[in-house]
Amino acid sequence: MWLSIAASLATIALKFAAALVTGSVGFLSDAIESIINVIAAIVGLWALKVAAKPADDNHNFGHAKAEYFSAQVEGAMILLASVVIIYTAIERIINPQPIEQPGLGLVFSGVAALINLAVGLILMRAGKIYRSATLDADGRHLITDVWTTAGVIVGIAVVTLTGWQVLDPIIALAVGINILFTGYSLLKNSILGLLSQALPEDELSLIDAFLERFASAHGVTFTSVRTVAFGRDRLVNVVMQVPGSWSVERSHDYADLVEAGIATELGGAETVVHIEPLGVKTQVGPMWA
Repeated sequence: MWLSIAASLATIALKFAAALVTGSVGFLSDAIESIINVIAAIVGLWALKVAAKPADDNHNFGHAKAEYFSAQVEGAMILLASVVIIYTAIERIINPQPIEQPGLGLVFSGVAALINLAVGLILMRAGKIYRSATLDADGRHLITDVWTTAGVIVGIAVVTLTGWQVLDPIIALAVGINILFTGYSLLKNSILGLLSQALPEDELSLIDAFLERFASAHGVTFTSVRTVAFGRDRLVNVVMQVPGSWSVERSHDYADLVEAGIATELGGAETVVHIEPLGVKTQVGPMWA
């Protein structure tokens, strides 16, 4: 996140320089989005620090959901930026202005795009490794910013070659609409996370495959498999039905194996195994708030 903050500050300077020397509202809209990158990165750094705190008496399942708050702030700021950009673009369509020194502006903007591309890929990779909603959201935002900048660069180049000045605010309008959808997507995903959405399909498949292998090997059955993601943490609740003749100790030992196996499959997870005798109908109730 410190890398993201540094990259965002550098790209702000480059993009505002491009907007200043050219007078292009397209470059200006791109620069405004970069301001959001800095704010989002600072909030993301705070969220990661909170999420890293261990569980305590008041937060028995840890603080991982703080990352969803970061994604909500980022999404809201992106929506605000899109409104500003769209308004500026419409105003420039009504009152067009010529672009000056486009070549220098294209160089500044191109360097900024390369910085965002490199940092965005690094953040997305780290987000996948650490299962961090904050790192992944920030990385995807930077990659979206790269595509935005690329569109602006192409548009300004076309304006330079053709002299169609109206293309500049039209490009800015397209940028505003594009990041409007980006902000909506971030808000939607963060809200789903706060609503304790089940784990992704690929992770559910890993759990199902492991439980199927375990059941076949040890003569047990599994029912009522429920999952939830708390930021980077994975919580799994499963009912294991065992032969009625098994002792409590033996059932407990097998439950430990299940918990360890699921943690291995997911690269870390907290699993609760409820033991029942075979043939008992399981009722599904609430797991975690």
